[in-house]
Amino acid sequence: MAWQQALGLQLLQRDWLSANHVVFAADGPTPATVVDTGYARHADLTLALVDRALAGAAPGRIVNTHLHSDHCGGNRALQARGEPQTLVPAASFEAVSQWDESRLSYRPTGQYCERFRVDGVLRDGDTVRLGPADWQVHAAPGHDPDAVMLFEPQTRTLISGDALWEDRLAIIFPELEDQPGFEPAAQTLALIERLAPRRVVPGHGAAFEDLPAALAASRARLKAFSAEPARHLRHAARALVMFHMMEMRERERAELTVWLQRTPLFAAMATRSGTPGGAAAWAHALLQGLLDDGLLTQLNETLRLPAALPA
Repeated sequence: MAWQQALGLQLLQRDWLSANHVVFAADGPTPATVVDTGYARHADLTLALVDRALAGAAPGRIVNTHLHSDHCGGNRALQARGEPQTLVPAASFEAVSQWDESRLSYRPTGQYCERFRVDGVLRDGDTVRLGPADWQVHAAPGHDPDAVMLFEPQTRTLISGDALWEDRLAIIFPELEDQPGFEPAAQTLALIERLAPRRVVPGHGAAFEDLPAALAASRARLKAFSAEPARHLRHAARALVMFHMMEMRERERAELTVWLQRTPLFAAMATRSGTPGGAAAWAHALLQGLLDDGLLTQLNETLRLPAALPA
């Protein structure tokens, strides 16, 4: 596409276990850069895709829009292939430097991420050179309180991370721990509307240009979740279980039920749900709902993903 060529970028669209990668070719003194690096379990594929995009050249820089495991899990593998400068949102710098897996969400969610080095930060209001263009850094709290977006004003291209998708709304993680998230998410959507990007490169899914439709869809879901937080909690719990199952492929139902009760974020959601019978009953109902909806299958005592997930 002409806009990608003008910006020296390639969008490498991934699945729902790894976030997309946005790969910028080197441009004079500006190093080749990878924005977001996928999930650690799929790091070999990340390396292969980046190698192909850069014709075998090693990236000189990694930029992360935020530090959820599906966006930075390939950092360590890319760092092992060279010495790329790694930039993360400023609010996450201390947690990465100390490798605080609770603050970084990996322990609470039971997700996997290899420790990586961090060299610098992205602050709201900064400008970072990617390819031949200067990109503005904008804070994008909501889905993740520390997240940033990248905006190129000449072509009006936005790398949104998980702040805006085309037809879905990302989990608002602070709300799962009784912290404010809905209002910051609404403010981020308002910022995106003011920036008025011509096209959006999201963390998941294809790039898109119909900004009004995407904003309307996100705002409608955000309004519904704000009005009924329990609905958001159920949505988040189901999505996070499915993420876990996409990683594990299969699990014994009894083991998964215990894992849900012992994994901090799920345990917190169980408590907030107020389910009679406590965390065990909540976990049982959660898994049964996924089975009833065809999102999981069960053979004997083993839960698996179906051959094809329902649309």
